[in-house]
Amino acid sequence: MAKRLRESEVLASSLLNSVNQAIGKLLDLWDEMGIGKELQLERMHAAKFYIEKLLEEMIDDESSVKEKLENDIEIKKNQLNTLRDQLGLDPYKVDDGLTMLQLEKEYRLALDSALKEKQERLEKLTQLQREDQELCAELCVVPYYIPTGSIPNSTQLEEIKEHVTNLLKVKEQRLEKFHKLRREVRLYSKEIGHTPDGTLENDMLCDEEEEGYICLTKKYLEDLQQLIHQLQKKKESLMATKDVLMKQVQLLWDRLKWPQENQEQFTKMISQCSICEATNMWEEELQTLEEVKKEKLKEIILKVRQDLESYWQKCFYSDEQKAAFQPFYYDNFSEELLHYHDEELFKIKMVYEEDQSLYDTVHKWEAILDRFIEFEKKSTDPSRLLNRGGNLLKDERERSKTQKQLSKLGEELKKKVENWEKEHNSNFLIRNQRFLDSMARQLQHYKLKKDQPKTSMKWEESATPKGAMKRPAQLNTPTTSKIRKAASNLTVLKASSCNNIATSFAVPSKQLLQSKTPSKSTPLYSLHQPSLEECKKSKSDNQLSYSDFLNELAVKSSINNRILNSTLKENLNE
Repeated sequence: MAKRLRESEVLASSLLNSVNQAIGKLLDLWDEMGIGKELQLERMHAAKFYIEKLLEEMIDDESSVKEKLENDIEIKKNQLNTLRDQLGLDPYKVDDGLTMLQLEKEYRLALDSALKEKQERLEKLTQLQREDQELCAELCVVPYYIPTGSIPNSTQLEEIKEHVTNLLKVKEQRLEKFHKLRREVRLYSKEIGHTPDGTLENDMLCDEEEEGYICLTKKYLEDLQQLIHQLQKKKESLMATKDVLMKQVQLLWDRLKWPQENQEQFTKMISQCSICEATNMWEEELQTLEEVKKEKLKEIILKVRQDLESYWQKCFYSDEQKAAFQPFYYDNFSEELLHYHDEELFKIKMVYEEDQSLYDTVHKWEAILDRFIEFEKKSTDPSRLLNRGGNLLKDERERSKTQKQLSKLGEELKKKVENWEKEHNSNFLIRNQRFLDSMARQLQHYKLKKDQPKTSMKWEESATPKGAMKRPAQLNTPTTSKIRKAASNLTVLKASSCNNIATSFAVPSKQLLQSKTPSKSTPLYSLHQPSLEECKKSKSDNQLSYSDFLNELAVKSSINNRILNSTLKENLNE
């Protein structure tokens, strides 16, 4: 199959035909005009020259166009590659087999696209840099660095954009912190009545309606924080001063018996003032009361002495400890004497408040012990067996309840005191004596008093003939011996529920009592009273712990009720 001719080739062939036809027409014209062969040849040479010259000019023009096209392609290619390198892009690649015009167009469009991208990046960079510089100026930080005149690549644009975003977050946080700190400064200043004494404070204490000066630098915020810290310290100092003045004024109000109405009026007026103003007013009130106090020193000192006696009693001070404070007994009432009393009152208050719980527990324990001893005394009264209305059972229940309270509280108190002594590495003193020893002595003293009637009763029973214990059959009323027997049983019963701190202390054995016969001239009570040496020896050998007392007290509680009920039943039947 023949190769298809291009349109340009067809046109060239057509052009050749046209030239041939034109030359033929020229020859015909020349023949008709009768121009000779030499002239025709000469004219043909001229036509040939013109045609060749025209074609050469056309060829030169087209060659120039081609050369220019080649130069443009090279220039555009170089510019495109340079620009893409600045933009951080790879060199531009074109397809193979393209003509020069296609190459020129390809490079030209690619170059236009690269220039457009460059322009967009520069505009975006300019905007981000402007925002970055503004934020950096506000926050006093270093801007993101990009070399001047360079075209940012996509990574740099993302980094500077992220940098601006972070700065916006930091600005928002600092702005929130700034407003918070400013509110705190204003609040503290209002509370304490602080007067600004610097530019920073003036900026913070502008009117609420005005935005005022805003600075978000880290140094400025640190200065604000420091200012708040100073205001806090000042507030704490003023509050401490005010509290001291309030206590002093309240103390003088109480001592001077200041009218309650005046106190309430003054307190109400103070509540509407700032801390600084309130402190000044309390100080003025204190000065006024000090003047009044000078006129009533004696009454005030006597009132302080009453308070001292009250705290001495709460802290179980002994007479020796009280007597150690000699100014208590002075009668030259003066400011100096009042000062001594105030110092002593402050010391004893601190002592009491430090161990208030322990002192209160001791008071409670002694009160329960006294109540328990009172019940025990009532239980030895024979006349209570003749009472009607269930009082005996009621007293027994109350005594049992008190016994349980005494046992529980005593054990708890013992642990507290032991922990206190271990913690402070010293003895816990009550009435200038170690409390645990004092507790044991109190219970031992009560045991001795409890065992004495019991021993006396045994002596009377052993000394009385058996025949004397009989009563006439016709009598229905209880005899003295029967009542004594019931009282003796109750005495034995109640003694078993008491503290056995010294079980054999000052109580002779049954064999010893039987071996000694009392004479008429010797009093009965003198036979069972041990000597001082025997008491000391018995105390050191037989003294039991408070825990043993509690255990025995709990074990014998149930036995007491059974014996008591059997005794009552026996007396009622008789």
